[in-house]
Parts: sequence; structure tokens; C-alpha cells
Amino acid sequence: MFELLKAFFGPLDKNACVYFFFITVIFFIIFVVLLLSELIFLIRNYKYITFTALYNGGYSYLFNIFLVYLTNRMLFTMCSKIYTA
Repeated sequence: MFELLKAFFGPLDKNACVYFFFITVIFFIIFVVLLLSELIFLIRNYKYITFTALYNGGYSYLFNIFLVYLTNRMLFTMCSKIYTA
């Protein structure tokens, strides 16, 4: 019974760290694209923008995407440090 639990809930091997690396890269690309699109929008429409439009239009998304990127980067760092120590 313990072996069954260990198979489902035990630690993964080093190859599982690659998952965090790919997710980090994907969310960094999304963050950069979203940041650039928000800057282009600001440059084109700077006269008509209110704070509410800015917040609803992209800054909340930028913040969330950055948090996901940072979280996965920390998880990748922790995962890779375990196997190099």
C-alpha cells in the first residue's frame, strides 16, 4: 500500500524540473508581448486614457502574468538546486 502512495505522491526525478523551465519561458514571452502591446496602446491613445481603463485593460493582467512567471521561476530554481546539492 505504501508503494502505491509513494508512486502517486512521492518526489519526482530531475526530469520534472524541465516542466518548470518551459512554463517559465512561456509566461515570460506572454509577459513581454503583453507589456509591449500595453505600451503601444498607451502611445497611440495617451489623450483618452483613464486609470480605470488602464487597470482593466492590462495592468491587472501584467501583474498576474508576472506573478505566474516569478512563481514558476522560483519553483524551477528550487527544483534544480535539490538535484545539484
